[in-house]
Amino acid sequence: MKGYTDKPWSVGILFSQTGVTAIIEQSQLNGALLAIDEINEAGGIEGRPIDPVILDPQSEPARYRELAEQLLADPDINVIFGCYMSSSRKEVLPVVERHNGLLFYPTLYEGFEYSPNVIYGGAAPNQNSLPLAMYLMENCGSRFYFVGSDYIYPRESNRVMRNIVRQGGGEVVAEEYVDLNAGPEDFQAILEDIARVEPDVIFSTVVGTGTVNFYRAYHASGGDGRKRPIASLTTNEAEVAAMGPEAALGHITAAPYFRNLPGEANSVFLERYRAKFGEVRTVTSCCEAAYFQVHLFANALRLTGTTSADPLRRVLRGAEYEAPQGRIKIDPDNNHTYLQSRIARVTVDGEYRLEREATRPIKPDPYLAVPALNDWANAPIRKE
Repeated sequence: MKGYTDKPWSVGILFSQTGVTAIIEQSQLNGALLAIDEINEAGGIEGRPIDPVILDPQSEPARYRELAEQLLADPDINVIFGCYMSSSRKEVLPVVERHNGLLFYPTLYEGFEYSPNVIYGGAAPNQNSLPLAMYLMENCGSRFYFVGSDYIYPRESNRVMRNIVRQGGGEVVAEEYVDLNAGPEDFQAILEDIARVEPDVIFSTVVGTGTVNFYRAYHASGGDGRKRPIASLTTNEAEVAAMGPEAALGHITAAPYFRNLPGEANSVFLERYRAKFGEVRTVTSCCEAAYFQVHLFANALRLTGTTSADPLRRVLRGAEYEAPQGRIKIDPDNNHTYLQSRIARVTVDGEYRLEREATRPIKPDPYLAVPALNDWANAPIRKE
């Protein structure tokens, strides 16, 4: 490449392009590749481009481990961007620790973890579960029905949410799980039970294509998000686009980022995304996190001149970046990220409308063992 003076900086990319979670992981891959393009077009790092080595784990947790081993066996690769499901992160974690590599994980998760070899870019429970529970109990009611995919994240997320709901005086009237590959028919008995129990709100930790199937089945059964919403931390623009506006109408999501946020940084991000991928319907909070994590890495690489984990970690702790969501910062206490906290509801045109947001980024607290409802009061909120 013209202008480059040495071999590329190679990094591993582990996002599934096939399988049950491809609907969201493709958006994460796109976010990472867009950031890499921006960095390379600006001359790379020390005149060297970033070269993404992209592998497809096919949404199978064991494949993430195998491919992480393959990547880190390459002496030129010590950094990986990847993983969506917590089960896949748990497979990769011992690999990056054994090799002293660095995993950039751009996904919300259940918390209760710290590794010096992971930079956590998604929301921790105090940044999404806590404000969502507060909002729902204030605006929808106190009787919750939990529905989730059957793996680590939904069960742990539901445990945290149950504690928050109980502390707020609410109750969980039922808790059901479906297979990760659940089709519309797999939700039928649950929907019949929801009609019988009549909860105020449904809290969903269903992921991937199961999300689309669940919301469509709920809509087909007569469910109305304007009367009894499905509230989620995992449903986003990509899944709303897949399920259609009728099935998505009225349902609620808590996330640090929504595609239609105002601001120059987000406008520029969306323009560049559209120019590269043709449209922005699939831009999600996880996509945005993958995007800003690549830029954080590039800034650290400029300062260290190496992809070795120890020097990168030293400069990444406390590092800040003007992301599309707003200013973010890596917490030097725990390698998680100060993030914005927002709640939005889907309108008739299939777009999220902001309902509530914090006025400043929330410090991550991954060990929210006994969450206190007044914790979030430390960050004032604004209703739209």
